Amino acid sequence: MTHYQAIVLGTGAVGSAALLALARRGVRALGLDRFPPGHDRGSSHGTTRIIRQAYFEHPHYVPLVLRAYELWRELEQRRGETLLTQTGLLQVGPADGTVLAGVRRSAQEHQLPLEELSAAEVEKRWSGFRVPRGMSGVYEERAGYLRVEACVVAQAEEAVRLGAELCVGETILGWTRGDAATPGNGPLVVRTNRKTYSAERLIVCAGAWAGELLGDLRISLEVRRKPQYWFATGSDEYRVERGFPAFLYELPSGVFYGFPQIDERGVKVARHSGGEVVRDPLNVDRDLDPADRKLVEEFCVSNLPRLTRTLAHHSMCMYTMTPDEHFVVDRHPRDPRVAFAAGLSGHGFKFAPVLGEALADLALHGRTNLPVGFLGMKRLTRATNGA
Repeated sequence: MTHYQAIVLGTGAVGSAALLALARRGVRALGLDRFPPGHDRGSSHGTTRIIRQAYFEHPHYVPLVLRAYELWRELEQRRGETLLTQTGLLQVGPADGTVLAGVRRSAQEHQLPLEELSAAEVEKRWSGFRVPRGMSGVYEERAGYLRVEACVVAQAEEAVRLGAELCVGETILGWTRGDAATPGNGPLVVRTNRKTYSAERLIVCAGAWAGELLGDLRISLEVRRKPQYWFATGSDEYRVERGFPAFLYELPSGVFYGFPQIDERGVKVARHSGGEVVRDPLNVDRDLDPADRKLVEEFCVSNLPRLTRTLAHHSMCMYTMTPDEHFVVDRHPRDPRVAFAAGLSGHGFKFAPVLGEALADLALHGRTNLPVGFLGMKRLTRATNGA
């Protein structure tokens, strides 16, 4: 049985970041995954993910995302490749909605630049947009998109370059405490379909499979199927080279988001809200969803009028949701040598490198100076227990 100082279970966005954070500290670390980095079977694929600073979900996320910007830029420099492109982000919605109110709150609290735009001003600046009556927009110039598969591969390859080991093609069957009667004693043991490993520390970043590997915590995690669509453009104005930004709309029919055209497939558009529940993440239905597609096409017709209905490409990913739609980042209550991140709820990718840092801190030292306390699991256990 091969022994490591630390093992990371799952090497998607956050897992590969945690493996890199361990490797940068000189820790003898192993990353385990059923699939290779950059695969399309989980939550970290589909070419692009939005990155933004004025975080409408809660101002507490802002210091974390600012640190994530620094880490993405550092990784770009080490790799000599572009991972983060600042296109700007237009967010549209009612003044009293969740999105615009939340964006303004975070921008004000953290003194972030934000541009207020009326519907007419939005449509004058970008003729490819339409804004529904009674709504307005805010524009965040520093926002943009991350190249999702490239980011995961870059983190994993950099971790290996710095001395970490990566084993893919192995199914993780479970993990146990070496001395279950006395937490903290004996090695942590990980079993796969091929081998058994042991470690002094363990980090669990299993994405849609987190419920299986953290089942004893009884955290409510719901996996949802999330289609993504690329539509052919009827105009060059949607191209990133023409200054067209990423976008997010909060509407009565749901929350929709998308990206400018960055390749031959056209404009990527998807629905952030909703989603069918997935019972088996390994066998999620990847066929087109007619009902979801209809909602997305109706959004495009109303708000992206120069986009065609010609579907050039589609893919399927998954959101792993917590009840309050905030992440869970913590140590295992029955063994503090185990740290985990779960339930990123469809908005966690941009935070991957800073969450990797936090998890390495928690696993190795039992604490972190990064402000992740508000993401601890106690809030959910209190809600479950009715406290």
